[in-house]
Amino acid sequence: MTKAKFDGYAADYDSWFIANENVFLSELKLLKLSLDLAGVAGDGSDSRILSVGCGSGLFEKALKDEYGLTVTEGVEPSEDMAAIARKRGMEVQIGTAETADLPADAYDVIYFNGSSSYIPDLTVAYRNCLDALKSGGKLVLIDVPKESAYGLMYLLASVQDGYSSHELEGTMPELPYPIELAKSAYWHTTEEKIGILTDQLGLKNLKYAQTLVANPVYTNRGVEEPTEGYTKGGYVAIVAEK
Repeated sequence: MTKAKFDGYAADYDSWFIANENVFLSELKLLKLSLDLAGVAGDGSDSRILSVGCGSGLFEKALKDEYGLTVTEGVEPSEDMAAIARKRGMEVQIGTAETADLPADAYDVIYFNGSSSYIPDLTVAYRNCLDALKSGGKLVLIDVPKESAYGLMYLLASVQDGYSSHELEGTMPELPYPIELAKSAYWHTTEEKIGILTDQLGLKNLKYAQTLVANPVYTNRGVEEPTEGYTKGGYVAIVAEK
């Protein structure tokens, strides 16, 4: 198996969220709200939920610790990430969204929390996962939009191979996302994802929520409550029905 994007960076990923605790908590609140919008109630035991690109299971552990909501099933291409997620109690299939072998019509909710940004062909990935979603089930997409302040910051940093150029002085977060991970991403706009969901995959009843509305240089100064919509946030959720 070829090396996955996050192999060798699992510790960096967790360390970044630990250092940027308020950003993490803001994103966690958005994930929880998205699952609420998807119809997940209580501890989640009445819904079968799959996390695609579950990473190290950091968010799933926090969902349980903060909200009592348990998500145990995941798909993750990185062996390094999956090893940590398993230690956190998850059952992880090594694979990508495009190729994961998933049971048909099995899940009430399938979510991509940040993982769409590492998928070049979203249509192929979402279609594969939709086969595993029950009729009436919810597909949840949460990530950094290409057009957002965060997305533009990562695109610029990738071109400049870092965040430390003189021209950007005073405009970057104190502890920005690891440049290696930003450079390896495929950034997508929210409108692009909406078009795929509605025009190509036939999903309906889309709902939207967002967080990290503050400029990236300020977002770690406090925890944000998620709001409706998608035109302002640096982290945006789409909830769509099959």
